[in-house]
Amino acid sequence: MLKQGRSILILTVAALGLAAQPAVPASIRHVSEYDISLGLLPIATASFASEFNAKDYKIAGSFKSAGLVNLFSRISADTDVTGVVQGKKLQTGSYKLTYTRGKKTRIYTVGYRNGDVVSTSISPEPGTRPASWVPVTEADLRSVMDPISGLIFPDGASVCPSRMQVYDGESRMDLVLSPKGSKPFSTKGFKGDALVCEVRYEPKAGYRKGRSDIEFLKKQRMEVWFAKAEGANVYAPVYARIPTKVGDVYVTATKYGG
Repeated sequence: MLKQGRSILILTVAALGLAAQPAVPASIRHVSEYDISLGLLPIATASFASEFNAKDYKIAGSFKSAGLVNLFSRISADTDVTGVVQGKKLQTGSYKLTYTRGKKTRIYTVGYRNGDVVSTSISPEPGTRPASWVPVTEADLRSVMDPISGLIFPDGASVCPSRMQVYDGESRMDLVLSPKGSKPFSTKGFKGDALVCEVRYEPKAGYRKGRSDIEFLKKQRMEVWFAKAEGANVYAPVYARIPTKVGDVYVTATKYGG
């Protein structure tokens, strides 16, 4: 599980998206909180705060390992996203992820323009890539989103089926969503039906080919539930299930709004 730390973190962030509210003339602040567990074992918490106005948005998120995971290695992450609201979708302007495992920290920074990546950096820079590494090409960096904005859907947009093209500063992946009906869900700030989507993970570039956890996940199906916040005009995740080689990771909203 620890070896999969960043991969699972990115997929968790992507699965969470953000419990955000739509753009309105006055700025709106929205907060969501999540518990993350491996089976019944608590392993992390996450929280997101977003601010939207008529034209743009800002999202700040944090992730911290918890429970027995901290006996082996403490993992934390902070992410910041800015962008603009265009019709029924969000368009990323900038994305930054600060990922810390133990005493080592790495910062991923990406700049976007009109859906394309115009700058990307990792600090400190990674060492020599193995021969099995699948490099990211210029073509991979066109028409992409960050892993947070990619799973926020204004009302009226296609939630699932949908293909999300994601770039997180190192890896390029597609998340393919297909509908599985609806299920009731309740938490602080929300009670009602959630749209259930099956999610298929397709790695494209920026990963080591043949890596066991990635090969495993390619064959699995994740599940994400999207709910509409009260008084809002957007769908965002409130629950997710992510298969791993050591068991399913569950992400559950403990607060959705406010």
